[in-house]
Amino acid sequence: MNIHLEKMFARVENWSDEDQEDLAQAALEIEARRHGVYRATPEELKDIDEALAELARGELASEKEVEAIFAKYR
Repeated sequence: MNIHLEKMFARVENWSDEDQEDLAQAALEIEARRHGVYRATPEELKDIDEALAELARGELASEKEVEAIFAKYR
């Protein structure tokens, strides 16, 4: 293992649980890129479920609304 990683992991033990979880999620994302598999976070899964529910209720942006967003970033 890289010496910089070894030193960092020794310090990580003193991090808050939340910061350790953030580091774990980042590492999982790197690993997924290396293996071609992506695992959505619980927050991403919640957002996906909300978007699907909106679609099921027919809550769609109009063509005019979509065009306005695209125009904003052109």
